[in-house]
Amino acid sequence: MKVLVPVKRVLDYNVKARVKPDQSGVDLSNVKMSMNPFDEIAVEEAVRMQEAGTATETIAVSVGPAKAQETIRTALAMGMDRGVHVTTDEDLEPLAVAKILKAVAEAEGAELILMGKQAIDNDYGATGGMLAAILDWPIGQYANTLAAGDGTIEVKREIDGGLQTVNLKLPAVVTTDLRLNEPRYASLPNIMKAKRKPIDAKTPEDFSVDTTPRLTVVKVTEPKAREAGIKVEDVATLVDKLKNEAGVI
Repeated sequence: MKVLVPVKRVLDYNVKARVKPDQSGVDLSNVKMSMNPFDEIAVEEAVRMQEAGTATETIAVSVGPAKAQETIRTALAMGMDRGVHVTTDEDLEPLAVAKILKAVAEAEGAELILMGKQAIDNDYGATGGMLAAILDWPIGQYANTLAAGDGTIEVKREIDGGLQTVNLKLPAVVTTDLRLNEPRYASLPNIMKAKRKPIDAKTPEDFSVDTTPRLTVVKVTEPKAREAGIKVEDVATLVDKLKNEAGVI
């Protein structure tokens, strides 16, 4: 099967986000960017599927600015076969991204789309579901175990009180959770090989996709700083403060 893996360039998870002075969004100037961690897990799973012989070709696709090509190169260094870069400087909403991914999937003839359950920059967690809906494909979300079968893929995921197993008929969309695998580090030889792997350059206009924003960001603010805690002398004092000051009991 041909596996498509969307990858997103986001603020590195080790970097503290800073809000722009005008509160219009997060300041991304002069900060380290990297691949969305959930997408790394999807890349790792696609590479493992190819190593096991269940995937015939793996394709990394990214929708974003010119520097998003670095994210695709990272995926290629991890073992993906080739890339597709849909170039845009717009901060696209999940629906627009889903429409572009639908067009790429149809053009590539993908049978499985493996993607992170959410991106850590905006935490929408909506693109996977929207993509499955507009493709009219089944979806397995928050996968922590995958097993490919004959024209099907089995997805196990954690739910309250246990595990849920669903069997999806291909083609399908699967979103990955943290426990699915541990992504590998790209070796130096593979990093060098990745520089020679092809990346197709596209634009949203090539797919006739309307990327008009449907949401308006009113204001972005940093969370309120936590106040310092206090120590109490005994349980009676603790109960009194919880009841009369915090008002939680």
